This record gives sequence, C-alpha cells and structure tokens, in this order.
Amino acid sequence: MALSGNQKRQMRSAARLFAVQALYQMEMSDRTVEAVVREFEDHRFGEVFDDYEMAEGDPDTFKALMDGAVTDQARIDQMTDRALVAKWPIARIDPTLRALFRAAGAELVGRDTPPKVVITEFVDVARAFFPDGKEAKFVNAVLDHMAREAKPEAF
Repeated sequence: MALSGNQKRQMRSAARLFAVQALYQMEMSDRTVEAVVREFEDHRFGEVFDDYEMAEGDPDTFKALMDGAVTDQARIDQMTDRALVAKWPIARIDPTLRALFRAAGAELVGRDTPPKVVITEFVDVARAFFPDGKEAKFVNAVLDHMAREAKPEAF
C-alpha cells in the first residue's frame, strides 16, 4: 500500500520526536547509537500504551537524524552555543532541549529539508515535551539562529 504525502509527513514528524527521545536516552544511559536505534525501531515505533498507539516513525529520517547528531555533534553543539546566551552553554541546558537541538541541528546540516520546516517541526516537538512552558519560543529563537548559520541562503 502506497503512503499518502500526509502519512509520509506524519512519519517524518514522528521520527523527529523519536530522535529527540533516543538522543536523550543515549545521553542518560551511555548506550551506543546503534543499540538505541535498534531498540526504537524494534520496540518504540508503533508501540501501544493503554490503547494509545505511538506513530510509526520514518526509519530513514530517524536513522539520518541519529547518525548526523552523533557524527556532527561537536559542530552542532558549537552552533547551538553560538545561538544561546553566553551564560548558558549547551552543557547547562535541559537534557531534553539539548537532544532536541542536536536532532534539529543534524537535520539542518545534513539534510535538504527547508530550514523553516525544520524550525516548525522541532518547535512542535518542544511543545510535545513542554506543553505548558516557554520552551517552544526559546527553541524557535535558537533554531532560527542555527538555521541562519547552517543555511544562510534560505533566508
């Protein structure tokens, strides 16, 4: 069965959320990228919790974000540091936000996704993790700065 454009978009969106969760898990557990990717693909995509079925993530997007976040972590963290206020280096921010910036940074530097799409998608991910907070606005500002550095020609 062929997937519609909307289904493909939803799967890419789910893959972004899963990448943030997986990067967070890697940081908290010191597990390898290979082990975490395998766990998510085998157990998390399409998982059911109390009658709520998790979305199917797009495996290609998920793998690309995970590989890019790990391979380009130093570059992405430096971009993030430049986008943050000087008093708040990436090491001092919430680990969920750190994982989000790494996943988004991987998409900005390693994929052809338009930067405005990356920003919108990851602001939505921030809202999923912090539904009542100001984090979404913070994420928007940091990612806008990172996107202008990574892909200035898009602005």
